[in-house]
This record gives sequence, structure tokens and C-alpha cells, in this order.
Amino acid sequence: MKFKNGILLMAITSVMALSCKDNKEQPGTEAQEEAVKEADHETYAELSVKTGGQWEGREYKGGRFENVQEVTLPEDHTDHSYYIRYEGPGWENSQVGYRLYLDWRNAIDIFGKKVDSLVLPYVGQDNFDSYHEEATWGQDILKAGKSLGIGGYGRYMNDTVAHFRNVQSTHAEVSNSSNSSSVDITYEGWQTGDKTIDLDAKLTIYPEGRYTRVELSPSEEIEGLTTGIVKFEDVPLMHKESEGGNWAYIATYGTQTLVNDEDKLGMAIFYKKDQLEQQIEGPDDHLLVFNPTSNKVTYYLLGAWEQEKGGITSEETFVANLDELLNDLDSNDNLQ
Repeated sequence: MKFKNGILLMAITSVMALSCKDNKEQPGTEAQEEAVKEADHETYAELSVKTGGQWEGREYKGGRFENVQEVTLPEDHTDHSYYIRYEGPGWENSQVGYRLYLDWRNAIDIFGKKVDSLVLPYVGQDNFDSYHEEATWGQDILKAGKSLGIGGYGRYMNDTVAHFRNVQSTHAEVSNSSNSSSVDITYEGWQTGDKTIDLDAKLTIYPEGRYTRVELSPSEEIEGLTTGIVKFEDVPLMHKESEGGNWAYIATYGTQTLVNDEDKLGMAIFYKKDQLEQQIEGPDDHLLVFNPTSNKVTYYLLGAWEQEKGGITSEETFVANLDELLNDLDSNDNLQ
């Protein structure tokens, strides 16, 4: 469905007015409201940083959030620096939203949405973490912890995952078009063990489907490039290969959200079989470890929350949806 300017703004204003009342969420700044007006698209990506304050050690004090097209991380930035709204870039369509922790963790989290309008410009406007609380629009639903979340990336080595603790420079940029929205991140001088490379990552969401396409491009050959799904007790891993043998997926479905002990979530990663070295169990994740390569690695991540408007509410329906997407990948080698 098309989100036209007036209808979109009215829908989001109405939704967030209720959310503000329930959760004391602050309304968006004029810049955010203007961003929504101009986002005459079915997808949206944004990046919002603080201006007008100052750094005090590892924390940014004072100031207000302003949307920007791109940012290079300041030297003092780390987790919980209160510098980037909801800690990194976000991207969404009518069904689901995602965010990436733009710091050493580099995990991807899920914003579960109860509405089919764009909401990210209004999330986290109270300075940090109100999005962990239930709101009319939805909430942050995934506890990533020490994991990669859903489809985050790092390097598997020494029986664990090296995230992004040692990077010379990190630059992120967002873009929105009529048929997709993307987050592009360049990591310069990413050091893991005795290896230092540059890595370009592009994450793209489309109007239809809950999935995000991820493309990782290393500057030189690297072993152990990995992605994965956070592990939860009593939630088994599912796996299936396409009939043509070119694509496969790993997936989980069950009570694995922050909402309550009954709330259901499905997560999946689709990958090219010829790019995979092994599927293994890491300390915190079900991992996909890719072949040593200097070429682009492509995969799709997906989150499906049962409280999504018109969403998937059973494991059987979730698996059927995954199988349909797997068939599309087998036939077309992409989902767009």
C-alpha cells in the first residue's frame, strides 16, 4: 500500500499521540516531522544524532536529536553513549522495523510493529530507551545481549565471535527511494586477531516482505566472516535447503521476545549455499560461517512478530512463509 504524505503524517501523528500518552514519549522535532512528510515511500531509513551538547568521557550530555544523512562516529562513541537515537541507524517498512547498534556490539535488533505506518522518526525521542516499553505502535522486542541479534555480522575465531571493538573509523549513511531504503556502513581498519581489513555493509529493506537484504564486501580475503541468530533456551533451530540446492535458511520460532513469556517471534536467515563454510553453534548464536573470501557475501534476515498487524501467529504459518521465500530465491536468486 502506498503511504501518501497527508495520510502518512496523520496516521503517525495519531498513533504517536496515543503512544506519548501511554509512555511519555516526546514528540518528534520539526526535522523529524519534515522527514516523515518527505518520505512519500513505503520504506524508510534514518540516522539521528545529538547536536548542541558536549562529550563528557564516553557519554554525550545535553543537546537534541537531529536527523542526518550520514555520520562518522566520534572517537569517544561506544555503547550507551546517548549520542545516537536508539543507538544506531533504523530501517522499516509497513510490517517491521530494525536497528543496528552502531558501536562495538554491531548487533541487529527488531522493532515489533502493531501498526502499518512508519514510526521510526518518533521512536526514542525522550533521549534514550522508552522504546523498550510497550507502546501503541509496538516496541523493541529482541534481547540481543552478547549475540549478533538477528543477522548481525562479525568474525568467528577462537570458538567465539569477534565483534567491532577495534575499528579505526566507522561511517554510516542512509538513503530512501521510491522502492527501497538502505543503510550503508563502512568500517575502516577493522582488526580481529592478526587481520586488519575494511568492510562495507549494505542493508536494504523493500516495501513488501519482512526481510532485509545484507551485502558484506571485504577489502581483502578474510576467514570466518559470520552472521547468526541469537539463541534462546528451549527454542530449537530449524534448517531447510531449496529444491535446487542454491539457497537455504536457518530459523527459530517461539517465546523469544522481551514482551512476556508467551509472546511469539520467528527469525530466519537465508543464505547462498556456495558461500557457506559451516553452520555451527557459538556461545550466544546459531552461526553461519562463510567461506574465506574477498568477494561480496549476500544473505537475507527476517523477523516475524505475532502481534504485527495481520501478522504470522503460528509456527506452521511461519515455516510456510519461509518456504515460499526459499522457492523464490531458488527461482530468481534474489527477493527483489
